[in-house]
Amino acid sequence: MGAFRIFVFWLVAICLGCGSAHAEKRVALVIGNSAYKSVPKLTNPVNDATLVGGMFKKAGFDAVDVRLDVSAADMRRALREFAGRTRDAEVAVIYYAGHGIELDGANYLIPTDAMLETDGDVLDETVALDRALFAVEPAKQLRLVILDACRDNPFAKTMKRTVAARAIGRGLAKVEPTSPNTMIAFAAKAGSTASDGDSKNSPFAAALVDRLPTPGLDLRKAFGFVRDDVLKNTGYKQEPYVYGSLGGDDVPLVPARPAAAPGPQANPQDSVRRDYELALQAGNRDAWEAFLQAYPDGFYAGLARAQLKNVAAEEARTAAAEKARQAEEAKARLAAERANKAEQEKAAAAKAAEDARLAAEKAKQAEAAKAAAAEQRRREAEAAAAKVLADKQAAEKALAEKLASDKAAAELAAKQAAEKQAAEKQQIADTAQKVAAVAPTSSQPSLSPQEAAKLVQSELRRVGCLALPADGDWNTSSQRSLTLFNKYAGTKFDAKLASLDALDAIKAKQGRVCPLVCDHGFKADGDACVKITCRAGYRINDDNECEKVQDKKPVATREDANKRDAERKQIEAAPAKPSASGQMICNNAGCRPVKSGCRLSSGPRYGHGGMAVPEIEVCN
Repeated sequence: MGAFRIFVFWLVAICLGCGSAHAEKRVALVIGNSAYKSVPKLTNPVNDATLVGGMFKKAGFDAVDVRLDVSAADMRRALREFAGRTRDAEVAVIYYAGHGIELDGANYLIPTDAMLETDGDVLDETVALDRALFAVEPAKQLRLVILDACRDNPFAKTMKRTVAARAIGRGLAKVEPTSPNTMIAFAAKAGSTASDGDSKNSPFAAALVDRLPTPGLDLRKAFGFVRDDVLKNTGYKQEPYVYGSLGGDDVPLVPARPAAAPGPQANPQDSVRRDYELALQAGNRDAWEAFLQAYPDGFYAGLARAQLKNVAAEEARTAAAEKARQAEEAKARLAAERANKAEQEKAAAAKAAEDARLAAEKAKQAEAAKAAAAEQRRREAEAAAAKVLADKQAAEKALAEKLASDKAAAELAAKQAAEKQAAEKQQIADTAQKVAAVAPTSSQPSLSPQEAAKLVQSELRRVGCLALPADGDWNTSSQRSLTLFNKYAGTKFDAKLASLDALDAIKAKQGRVCPLVCDHGFKADGDACVKITCRAGYRINDDNECEKVQDKKPVATREDANKRDAERKQIEAAPAKPSASGQMICNNAGCRPVKSGCRLSSGPRYGHGGMAVPEIEVCN
C-alpha cells in the first residue's frame, strides 16, 4: 500500500505542477465594454466583466484590475500598465468582453469611443489582439487570454470599404499563439458569433465562473467543461474554442487544496478511502489503473472502475470532439478558401472592367483632344487667311485712295496752271493793247522808263522768265529775269535797263523761252507743274525721280526737301495781306501780295540743276 500511496502522491504532484505557484504571483486584467457611442449599447459585457473579476479575486489572485467602458486611450494605457505587472508574475490572465472585429485575418478589440466609418479606421481606433498577447508574454508559467467578443458586430455592417477585396469576417479569426504555455479562449469558434443569452450574464461568462475556479482542475479540462456547458445552454448553437498548447503537466488556474495529514487509521477502509480520494484528485487513467491494481475488489474498486469508464468516455468524447473540431476547421478553411477565391475572382473581374473603362475613357479623351487641336488649327488658318485678305483689301483701298488723291491734285494743279496761263495771256494782251495805244509816233513823245519797264516785265512773264507781276519797278528780280532771257534766247541786252530793243526782241518770241521750274515732287507738263505720282513701293528721290523704297533712314537732302515743302505749304495756307510796298510773290501755284511786315529776299537763288528760282518771302 505504501508504494501505491507514493505513486498516487507523485501523480497528484504532477497534476498540481504549479503547487509552488500557490505562493507565487498571479495577476489578471478584466475589461468590459457596453456603452458604445456609435452603435447600440450592449447589456452583458459590463456584468460579465464584474462577475469574472470577482471570480479571480475569490480565487486568490494577487492583483485583479477591472476596467469598464474604456476608450481606446484608456485600453492601451491599461494594457501597458498590466504588462509591467506581468514581468514578475507566474500566471497572467486577460479577460475581455465587448465588441471585436476581424480584418484581413487579424483580430481587433473595439473601445467604446470607436467610430469605424471606414475599414481604414480599424487600425487607428481599435486595439489589436496582438497587443494583449504582448502584455501577457512576460509571465513565466501561464499566459491566458479569454475573449468574450464574438458577438454579431454592427460596425462591420456600416463601415465603408476602401478596398473591395478587403475581407471583414463574421466573428473573430483563428489565432495560433507563437509563445509557449499560451492559451487563447474564444466564446465561439472562429468565424461564428456568440450569444449574450437571456439572463444577466452571457452563457460563456457563467460557465467560466463555474468551471475555472475548481481547485486543481487542469485548464484544458476546465475549458472542455465550459464548452459542454455553453453547447448545452445554447441548444448547441454556440461552441467555445481554445487555441494554443500547454505542456504535459496539468495547469490549473487555482491550485489544488493540500491533502490533510493522514491520521490514525481506524480500519483498512479509511486507507482505501484516502487512496481513492488521491486518485480522484488526479482524475486520470493512470491513477485509477494504479488504484485498481492495489485494490482490485471492494466498494471503492467498483467506484474506481466507474471513474475509469468516465475517463474513457471523456477521452472518447474529447477525441470525437477533436476530430469534429478538425473536420469543422477543415470545412471552415475550405469555405474560407472558396470564399477568398470567389472574392479574388470578383475583385479581378471588377479590376479588369475598371481598367477597360479607364482605357476607353483615356482613348476618348485623346480623340477629343485631337479633334479640339484640329479645330483650333482650322480656326487659326481661317483667321490668318481672313487677316491676309483684309490686309490686301486695305492696301488696295489705300492705293486706290492715294491714286485718286494724286489724280485730283494733278487735275487741280493743271487747272490752276491753265487759269494762270490764261490770265497771263490776257494780261499780256492788255499790255500789248496799251503799248499799241501809246506807241510813239513821229508826233508823240517816247515812253517813260517806268512804262517801258512795265512792258518789258509783262513780256518776260509771257515767255516764262519772270514770275512776279509787272509793276514798272525794274528791280533785281526784273534784271535777273532779263538775264535768263539773254541766256536762253541768245541775246545780249543790258539787264540793268528796260530798253525798247529788249522789248521788241522779247515780243518777237511766240512761246516760252525760259524753262518752267517746278518744286520738288512736281514736274513740268507744258506750261504747268503737275505732281509726280509713283507706284506702290516707290518714292520720289532727291533727283525728282521715282525709286524703290529702301529700309533705311531718309538722307539729309530728303529731309531738307520735306522741310521746304512744309514751308511752302505754310506760306500758301497763310492769309494774304497786302504789303505796304505793293510787291507780289509768285510760284507755280500762282501769285499773291507780299505779307505785311515781310519782304522779298535779295540776290539770286538757284535751285535744282543750278537754275534760278523766284525770291522767297522773308518776315521779321
